[in-house]
Amino acid sequence: MGFADQRFNVNLSILFTELPLLERPAAAAAAGFTAVELWWPWVDSPTPERSGLDALKQAIEEAGVQLTGLNFYAGQLPGPDRGALSIPGEESERFRANIGVAADFAASLGCTALNALYGNRVEGVDPAEQDALALENLVLAARAADRIGAILLIEALNKPESPLYPLVSAPAAIGIVDKVNQASGLGNARFLMDLYHLSMNGEDLPQVIAAYAEKTGHVQIADNPGRGAPGTGTLPLEELLDQLRKAGYDGWVGLEYKPGDRPSTEAFDWLSR
Repeated sequence: MGFADQRFNVNLSILFTELPLLERPAAAAAAGFTAVELWWPWVDSPTPERSGLDALKQAIEEAGVQLTGLNFYAGQLPGPDRGALSIPGEESERFRANIGVAADFAASLGCTALNALYGNRVEGVDPAEQDALALENLVLAARAADRIGAILLIEALNKPESPLYPLVSAPAAIGIVDKVNQASGLGNARFLMDLYHLSMNGEDLPQVIAAYAEKTGHVQIADNPGRGAPGTGTLPLEELLDQLRKAGYDGWVGLEYKPGDRPSTEAFDWLSR
């Protein structure tokens, strides 16, 4: 097995960012990829103008690539924020306003995976209050995803880079997945297994895969240290992806790594191996 047996897509919010957003789908296609994923591209607007949505849809369609994953509005990402859905007040309202917009945009491109980042802890706010709000909003997101035949992804990040984010382990994220499925009754919440984040947390990756592959809806990779391309760090990514495949995961593997001091087009040489 190995890299050649995986289905890789490119995250256009971290790769090809040297190009304007509307040029990135074609660049990914030119690099040989057939699928892409995105963080919510309009960081300042959960409800962008129709013209902006239409332009991005057209760019993806004209490039001939499939949109396989999309984040809901998550605040300033990249930036200080790690989601909006558990933040009381305006940010939670912005997330709710985005749910239908993001789901409809995903549906228009046949995208069947929507990622909902949980959000940071807020000083002076009871964590239990944030968790109750988060569950309420995640159920709304799960219903919107179900409406378009999609899954809802819950992601664990890493504590060193996201110290205020509460889901910084696979078990913590899985716990939310289970709560959302129980509360919604839909069963469409799934774990987003990002091997870079989990490795930064010091988790036993083979054990995580063995325990949670069945609940995993999407996988993302970057090497560690450095969050670079496979081979720039020490993670045995080929072996880990092989283990995932043997455990029954046959979905896309998102390339969510930094290209380093080179154009993104030069950051895929590891694939030729």
